[in-house]
Amino acid sequence: MQLHITSETGRLRAVVLGWPYSPGNTPTLEETFDSKSYESVLHGVYPAEEDIIREMTAFEKILKKYDVDVFRPAPVPNCNQVFSRDVGFVIDDKIIVSNIIPDRQEEIDAYEEIYRQIHYKQIYNLPEAVHVEGGDVILYKNYIFLGQYNFPDYSQVKTARTNRLAVDYLKMIFPERTIMPLNLLKSDTDPYQGILHLDCTFMPVGHDKAIIYRRGFMNPRDAQHLVDIFGEENVFEITTEEMYAMNSNVFSISEDVVVVEEHFYRLIKHLRDKWGMTVETVPYREISKMGGLLRCSTLPLRRD
Repeated sequence: MQLHITSETGRLRAVVLGWPYSPGNTPTLEETFDSKSYESVLHGVYPAEEDIIREMTAFEKILKKYDVDVFRPAPVPNCNQVFSRDVGFVIDDKIIVSNIIPDRQEEIDAYEEIYRQIHYKQIYNLPEAVHVEGGDVILYKNYIFLGQYNFPDYSQVKTARTNRLAVDYLKMIFPERTIMPLNLLKSDTDPYQGILHLDCTFMPVGHDKAIIYRRGFMNPRDAQHLVDIFGEENVFEITTEEMYAMNSNVFSISEDVVVVEEHFYRLIKHLRDKWGMTVETVPYREISKMGGLLRCSTLPLRRD
């Protein structure tokens, strides 16, 4: 299998899409891994399996409409396999297998058949102390933007998924790229006050555009640095309510085509009217109640 990912928006050719069937029982509050799931369980609105299947099926139809090769992980009964971005990510021609939290090891095992199709020298298994998940890794030109939580209480924060050692490790593997670590606000219980992954507060689209939620970063200068890289005129800033709904977690099929949740009305209008993009809309509101959206559900393998 050929791997090639150098951006978030190059023409998509092959992708792993998560698996919606048999996601298991609704977790208890103690079993949740993120603030959005915590809130959903607390209020009794955690999504039902039939809704997860319906929404992921709609997403798959859009991907196949654009002739994208769609791979799926092996089914694991009673296991939530929706968010394939957590399991791994591709940069250039290398796939990094994430060190996700131990309770989710079954999810990684379900990718064994896909990994068999990749040359072993292109597969990187992280050292035990290095933590990084795909949602915290965003590519743009020569940059690798890396969401992290670099504070002493890292091990006590469930939503802290990428640590400082990941910066050093990625620098070693990709010495020619510029790694930009960005500390994210975290909360295990309040989705209005915490950011699970970098793609929940920032996402490049098109050729040189970006969606940004400024208040998702620990340091306001980090947000401003991103705005400066793209230029004020090329940035769509989302509100706290839009961040909560995960407006930045869109998924690009190409520089001209982006998949967006159907209720993101202000963003959809801006993408179409201001930036001239083709916007494909899908229902994904129920899946969002589990702490992820469209980008979280994908592991791109090959783009032009």
